[in-house]
Amino acid sequence: MSMPYYVSPEQLMKDRADFARKGIARGRSVVVVQYVDGVLFVSENPSQALHKVSEIYDRIAFAAVGRYNEFENLRIAGVRLADMRGYAYDRRDVTGRGLANAYAQTLGTIFSSGGEKPYEVEIFVAEIGDEAADDQIYRLTYDGQVADEHRYAVMGGAADVVAAHLEEHCVDGATLAEALAVAVNALGHSETGDRVIPAEDLEVAALDRTRSQPRKFRRIRGQALGDLLGDRGPATPAPEPTGATEPTEATDPEPPIAP
Repeated sequence: MSMPYYVSPEQLMKDRADFARKGIARGRSVVVVQYVDGVLFVSENPSQALHKVSEIYDRIAFAAVGRYNEFENLRIAGVRLADMRGYAYDRRDVTGRGLANAYAQTLGTIFSSGGEKPYEVEIFVAEIGDEAADDQIYRLTYDGQVADEHRYAVMGGAADVVAAHLEEHCVDGATLAEALAVAVNALGHSETGDRVIPAEDLEVAALDRTRSQPRKFRRIRGQALGDLLGDRGPATPAPEPTGATEPTEATDPEPPIAP
């Protein structure tokens, strides 16, 4: 009788972590930057149908990198949780911290389970307050760890290179146009040189506290995005990421959010 193959728990967790990190690194980065009137999300995303950045609730937004089908399932679950909590209790009871904790439990359980592969995703959950000091940004990794980010954060792709550029150029109290310029330049920065990302390849959204309606999330595209970017010179096509994990076809349309 042959003996069963044994793998130590430490080695098993290491292998699962390496698997998830490699999958996440194959995608393109997402940058989140705090500016004077809210929180800005910027990502290089040529697809006009598959969003990396989406609204969850009135003052809460969601951004992710990795496998689209996996983080889309998480996004839909977050929308349903927020709607149920807001309907059963009060809209003010729906918080970014509560959603981040729910996502952390889900990701941690999946990562620790030996019966299925870990999710190849990282997530941002951001919530804006009445003042800039009340804004909150949570970063969740594939294994359910939660980090409270400030000023700026980046995940996916060449995150270290992009973060180093943000550290050097990001300033407090920036306007929307200034924060957008810093984020886009960081995404186009690499160790081999800088490139100009075409405006049509950018996915830009913001949680804007100056909006009069309760829902503070808005997408910035078209002429509005071009006006904010200004003249940046000739565009440089993006290199195709090796073994990109984002699929090219949507598997689940974005559901409407209750007013």
